[in-house]
Amino acid sequence: MQNRLKYLLLGLFLLAGAGEIWRRLAMLASPEIQPAGLVAFAGLFVLCTISLTGFALVRNGWLRWPLALLLAAGSLLVDGYQWAVGDFMDYESFVTMVESAGDIGSAVAQQGGVLALATGRAALLLFAVGLQPAAGGGLWASGARWAALPVMLGLSVLLFFRGGEGSSGLPSSHSGASLALLYAYDTATTDRSPRRAVTLQPEGREAGGDIVLIIDESIAGAYLDINSAHGVYSGLGTDGAAGDVPVHNFGLATAINHCSVGSNVTLRFGGTRDNYRETVRSGPSIWAYARRAGLGTVYLDAQRTGGRYQNRMDDAERAQIDVWEQFADVPVVNRDHAVADRLAAYLKDGEPQLILVNKVGGHFPVSDKFPLSHAKYQPMLKRGLMPDVSDMAGRDGMDGRAANWRLYRNSYRNTLLWSVGGFFDRLFAQAGPSMGPDGATLLYTSDHGQSFHERGGGGEATHCTPAPQIEEGVVPLVVIGGVADGEPRARWAEAAAAGRDRSSHYRIFPTLLGLMGYAPDAVEPLYGPDLFSAAPDPFTFNTRFNARLGSEPVWLHVPLDKIARPPLSDYRAPATGSTK
Repeated sequence: MQNRLKYLLLGLFLLAGAGEIWRRLAMLASPEIQPAGLVAFAGLFVLCTISLTGFALVRNGWLRWPLALLLAAGSLLVDGYQWAVGDFMDYESFVTMVESAGDIGSAVAQQGGVLALATGRAALLLFAVGLQPAAGGGLWASGARWAALPVMLGLSVLLFFRGGEGSSGLPSSHSGASLALLYAYDTATTDRSPRRAVTLQPEGREAGGDIVLIIDESIAGAYLDINSAHGVYSGLGTDGAAGDVPVHNFGLATAINHCSVGSNVTLRFGGTRDNYRETVRSGPSIWAYARRAGLGTVYLDAQRTGGRYQNRMDDAERAQIDVWEQFADVPVVNRDHAVADRLAAYLKDGEPQLILVNKVGGHFPVSDKFPLSHAKYQPMLKRGLMPDVSDMAGRDGMDGRAANWRLYRNSYRNTLLWSVGGFFDRLFAQAGPSMGPDGATLLYTSDHGQSFHERGGGGEATHCTPAPQIEEGVVPLVVIGGVADGEPRARWAEAAAAGRDRSSHYRIFPTLLGLMGYAPDAVEPLYGPDLFSAAPDPFTFNTRFNARLGSEPVWLHVPLDKIARPPLSDYRAPATGSTK
């Protein structure tokens, strides 16, 4: 009886993954049938099923229940991700999710239903493996037990040689456990020697004002008015509140990565497309360079609370930050405006500082990230769903239909109107003189862009997808204020004109070092050209940031003329008699 129950639970567990199996088979049959791939997948699936049965037939309870817990945890991890994101998990996704573990509270708040289903499937597996098997079983049971661990290890080896890919559609217990084994190996073999100290010597700054890097969240560069004719008011155009503050628009730029972690950590540690992996792992942080240059260090984090780290920050990096502020007592909808207030105070305090800002910005869910006073674009998504969530997986009830994407884009526009336009209006109103010709220099960008399916097609994801759209890697890039060689307007204006729609995130770190007083000819060999350089930029972003296990980064070029522009038809009905 016990074996019958175990096999029933095991069968239900496998049946609950039918959607992923079907999707994998469809991939192997489109655009044409791949016989070798189908045979390989079928063989791996059978072997994983035998291995799973073998683990369930282990006689020793002290070993079987821990195995059951590990397999169930792997299943919950993979299913929770795949069912929330709507795509398979590979090693890149696994690492990104592990590095975003601090967001687990937001994930539960937004994806409670999906996680409940994944937990239910994991519970089936837990008891399918954990319950006591019947005695005996014969040669078949013995063979399955002996094959259980070798199959698991063999799958891990296969994924290793395939750069972490190849487990799509297999039982989530085995794909999760195999990816975890790879991560454990990867972590154990990573060089953990201390970071290098700053070796460059600053030669003196041109001005004593603050240096500020504002990293917004999930801002599609083409959706701002400074980059598109029908873009959303940003506060950075000629109709904004900047007044006499110079605003130099570098237009659309390519991000480092189409996910938050990769872009943020590289913006803090620098690196080129060729050396970013080594530089991020062992190079000095932007905070270390600022301290060497005699600057105070300030971090304003509007995304996390309770002292939680994000984007690979750790205790060693935290120790280099003089002041670190979060905004737990401020409602999510008001946090970017609270950041504007705090930033204005720092800009006016007379102390030269490096200030890094992580804004709330426009990450999903977007339905509640603006007040009704800024609901200019209609129709929009239903409100009141997730008012207390800053970011993480949650798509506001999206089902991938074109009609819902229209609602989403309008809610996103309203979010930009509040969190970008409103932010800069508030900042300029309070600290405009501090950003004048002899004041601070602010660099504004986003961690990554967004794709809103403007060209049609199904799906629900907006960024950080395994096969990204080019818009996921397109961000705004603006310099505000600033002094350069005693010519605060002329040189920056020339650089912005020459670099408009031609620059990338990789130019930001060396620019910051130059503003701190480090010589460009010493900086460029380590970190590449800055925003003043005439050297051409490849205009690519990295779609495989966590290139490990022998794999290499994958760069996606962005053709400027192919970037989707915000559809005017989302909120403006065609004129009577129009055919458009």
